[in-house]
Amino acid sequence: MKLSFIDIAIVLLYLSATVVIGLVLRKQAEKSKKDYLLGGNNIPWYMLGLSNASGMFDISGTMWLVTLLFVYGIKSAWIPWLWPVFNQIFLMMFMSMWLRRSNVTTGAEWLHTRFSGRGASVSHSIIVIFAIVLGLGYLAYGFIGIGKFVEIFIPWEVISSYLPFHVSAEYVPHFYGIIFTLFAVFYSLLGGMLSIVWADMIQYSLMAISGIVVGVIAMTAVANHGITVPDGWMTPFFGQYLDLDWGNIIPEVNEKIQSDGYSLFSVFFTMMLIKGLLVSFAGPAPTYDMQKILSTKSPREAALMSGSVSLVLMPIRYFMIAGFGVLAIIFYDKLDLVVGGKIDFEQILPSGINEFVPVGLLGLLLAGLAAAFISTFAGTLNATQAYITNDIYLKHINPNAGNKEIRNVNWSAGIIMVVISMIMGLFAKDVNDMLQWIVSGLYGAYVASNVLKWYWWRFNGSGFFWGMVGGLLPALSFRFIFPDTLDLYTFPLMLLLSTIGAVVGTLMTPPTDEETLKSFYKNVNPWGFWKPIREKVMAEDPSFVPNKDFKRDMFNIVIGTIWQTALVIFPIYLVLLKTVPTLVTFGVAVLCTYILKKTWFDELPKDNL
Repeated sequence: MKLSFIDIAIVLLYLSATVVIGLVLRKQAEKSKKDYLLGGNNIPWYMLGLSNASGMFDISGTMWLVTLLFVYGIKSAWIPWLWPVFNQIFLMMFMSMWLRRSNVTTGAEWLHTRFSGRGASVSHSIIVIFAIVLGLGYLAYGFIGIGKFVEIFIPWEVISSYLPFHVSAEYVPHFYGIIFTLFAVFYSLLGGMLSIVWADMIQYSLMAISGIVVGVIAMTAVANHGITVPDGWMTPFFGQYLDLDWGNIIPEVNEKIQSDGYSLFSVFFTMMLIKGLLVSFAGPAPTYDMQKILSTKSPREAALMSGSVSLVLMPIRYFMIAGFGVLAIIFYDKLDLVVGGKIDFEQILPSGINEFVPVGLLGLLLAGLAAAFISTFAGTLNATQAYITNDIYLKHINPNAGNKEIRNVNWSAGIIMVVISMIMGLFAKDVNDMLQWIVSGLYGAYVASNVLKWYWWRFNGSGFFWGMVGGLLPALSFRFIFPDTLDLYTFPLMLLLSTIGAVVGTLMTPPTDEETLKSFYKNVNPWGFWKPIREKVMAEDPSFVPNKDFKRDMFNIVIGTIWQTALVIFPIYLVLLKTVPTLVTFGVAVLCTYILKKTWFDELPKDNL
């Protein structure tokens, strides 16, 4: 174990700070439901943007991305489109403003602004179920990552003799996960959204400093030792097949590529792009990202918040990721990646930290990565609590609950969610396994109903319900029906079933009440297939100006996605000391920034209403 007294002190200082933040902000959070769940809609957009970026700088995702870079090189920039990472561009261009105009507390509450009657009730119920299942998935995902990470730095044999119980080797990561989870639960439950944002600010600062130092260490190693990688590793371009052969360098990596199922890369990329576009057009899933949008002061600030995420997250995060990936390739023989008798490439990040990061900085980085887990976990917990408290307890059990009772329900809901997510984490194979289920399974279930709700006036609450059921049931069962198939490849069948459910459910039931549709359309003002409602709104209010920004929004999405991808790739080339590719990708990012200044920023609404 390489941890020095200084490193341990830094980690403990950070953990203590999270406790203090929760205690200090407790009274502010207890003022009202809105203060607890949305920070009272008084948090500046740049703080929420940093907080959102910090939440995405999670430890499980970082472990996964370091592994991807190590194995796939520059081509790894495409694989996070599974998520898809470019959904932030859709949010930036129009979706955040549409969502924020609703003035609601949760995504489930939003449905009552779009649907009416029984349709609103059943759609509300299914989205609450989905939000809770998705929240549990994210909590389990983070729980697995932190445990695997900590195990490297605190070997079980060091502390096992001091404990009155025995834990088998395969469950040691879960034990560590429980310990760190308790800190996340503490400040999240006490201080709500405001404490999460302030803790995220600290976490981002730690990660930014650490990321820069790790990248510089890697650049020095490249300059002194060079780097040996397969043909095609240094380029983002690809053909029908992946064509990366590690056989003469690190043969075990070929087995990793085979197990991931990405070899037929053109098919994988096409599926990933189609799914990613549909997920992005559906709007944010009911997680911490949506809650940050709803917490902003205005639609303009919601757009600015979403736009800031890529800018503050991608360069720093990928400078660190590239640093660890490159160091792992150069000094592969020094890494300890064997877990349970076999190589686990998800151990590259923690093993690399243990091997390459100097004393003092190690504590800073560990505190930052522990904070990354706590940040993501707390944000997800806060979002899921919102659905349990606001959309179950206050809606169906006790609508007149006082602030003290609401606080107790929030706390109870949070504790129950954490316990269930820990149990789920015990059954997941690894970080990648959990992530594949979330992004290709659960997000696949979300697509059909949530695309149609924005763009088709005739779509109603019954259609939403049956579309979600048609997606959610396959998402929960396909892993057992097709156990050896990559989750992404079952997406088309899941999409077909959910679309059939959505369309049939809609056409078999009456349309949404006309007054609800007119109110929604006038408030949100989306583009899409709204002609009958648009004509009625304009007949009643000739001063109403319908949204005609579709072409501009689509142009901005293309430019924004290129901009975001350049922000990912240029720090990787910088670490690799590739001067020309670095300048080209940085130049692309600057050019796209200039274009977006003209076509997006200057066109944002100028008021804060």
